[in-house]
Amino acid sequence: MTEIEVKIRVAEPKALRDKLLVLGAVVSRERHAESNVLYDFDTGALRAGRRALRLRTAGKRATLTFKGEPQKSRSFKVREEFETQVRNPREARKILKALGLKETFAYAKHRTVLRKGRLTIAIDETSVGNFIELEGERHEITRLARSLGFGRADFITADYVELIRQAGEKGASV
Repeated sequence: MTEIEVKIRVAEPKALRDKLLVLGAVVSRERHAESNVLYDFDTGALRAGRRALRLRTAGKRATLTFKGEPQKSRSFKVREEFETQVRNPREARKILKALGLKETFAYAKHRTVLRKGRLTIAIDETSVGNFIELEGERHEITRLARSLGFGRADFITADYVELIRQAGEKGASV
């Protein structure tokens, strides 16, 4: 599957959520805490190839995600993505370790997930600020962003690891 997404820095998550509801978005998952851990080989092969392997845990739910190298795009982050639900995160961590992978970076956030048509909308509250993440087709992302008062100049294609590192946050690397 190809993931197409952007992030936009926002000031007030609750006001944004209310505006999205007025625009017809529907909450698919209320605000919840997530922990995200990235894995790589000792050689750093995944990071060097601009790929990522992440285990995300939210409550009793966990998702293992592989993200391929970003494709060329001026305004959007476009990359191959494969993910699957993990029933037992503790055992998944053991499997990853047995395969020679190690935890290389960890971060946490609060996330609210909404849907509007085929768009997935996430409101993320992180240690480096609040963001809306729009995932779907380019034209749908642009249309919703415009209706929220944002343009392509507001689009951020960096991932949270990059944003955290740019902010100089300490303690996030594992």
